[in-house]
Parts: sequence; C-alpha cells; structure tokens
Amino acid sequence: MRTGVRGRRPRHNPLRRRSDVVERWTAVLVAVLLVVGAPLLGAATARWSHDGAQEVAAEQRAERHRVRATVEGRTPDTLPSVQAGGQHSYRATVRWTGPDGTERTTSARVPAGTGNGDAVHVWLDSRGRSVPAPTDDSAVLQHSVTVGACTAIGTVLAVLLAHGAVRKVAMRRRLAEWDRDWALTEPQWTHRRA
Repeated sequence: MRTGVRGRRPRHNPLRRRSDVVERWTAVLVAVLLVVGAPLLGAATARWSHDGAQEVAAEQRAERHRVRATVEGRTPDTLPSVQAGGQHSYRATVRWTGPDGTERTTSARVPAGTGNGDAVHVWLDSRGRSVPAPTDDSAVLQHSVTVGACTAIGTVLAVLLAHGAVRKVAMRRRLAEWDRDWALTEPQWTHRRA
C-alpha cells in the first residue's frame, strides 16, 4: 500500500476544474513574489537611489562652500519664516569677505534669535548666492530607505491587487462552469424536461 504526502502533488480529482488549477498556481506565484520579489525589488531600488543621492551630495559638496558672515540690518524678533533642521530661521542680509578680499552681501537664512552684528555660518554657491547646506550622509540614507520601502510596499500592493483580479476572474469562470454543468445535471435529478 502506497501513501502520498498531502499537498505535495495535486491528485486527480474529478471536481477540480481548470480555474482551480490556475488559482492554485497563482497563489504559489503570489507567495514567491511577496516573500522574494518585493524585498529584492525594494533593495535594488534603495541601492540605485542611494547611488544617485550620493552623486548629488558629492556635486553639492563640490560646488557649495561655507563662509562666516555677519548679519546686517534689523532682524525680526518674531515670525520665523521657515523651520529647517528643527530650528526656526528667517531671511536676513549678511555680509562676508570673498576670497579676493572684497566685501559682499546677500540674503540668507539665519537662525531665529540672531541679531544685528552676530556672526553666522552660511552656505554659498559659486556665484555667491545663499543655498541650503549640502545633503549629509544621514539624509542620503533616509532617502534610500524611504524609496526602497515605498517600492517594496508598492510591489506588494500591485501583486495583491493582481491576485485579487485573478481570483475574481477564476471565481466568475468557476460559477459559469457550475451553471453550465448544473444545466446538464439538473434535468436528470428532477426528471424535468428543458
């Protein structure tokens, strides 16, 4: 006497229909995509995003420089305009000495509470315009993790949505097959003539 392991191989069953087979293989494919595909795709996009963000950060570090400047003019004591890095800031006119020894001014964001004559550090581009500080490594990492996680979650949602659509079509076909078979079987059971 031979016994088989249940679930290993589908046995021949007269009640099993083609839609059942399609649904079973779809469930296997969905499981593989959810367990292996989504994490791999998330990791690949996170890696790609990290490389791109590192290039951008390197370009920013190359073209931006930090200077020590002095705040000029009256500065507002209230109503900060932007919250950057967990600290309120506002725009003020600052003066600094360029590499050639000339005095220059520009409008830059300075921390709240900075007064006239206070020294602050500002980031400038090659033309002397005020720019944000270059992206640091923690921001690059945070960006990469966010992109990877969103990609993995999006993949999971797309796979589950596709699986739901396949199940809906399989159920519709299964019900149509049952209706067709019942139309053939019912007259034999009830002895009615169609």
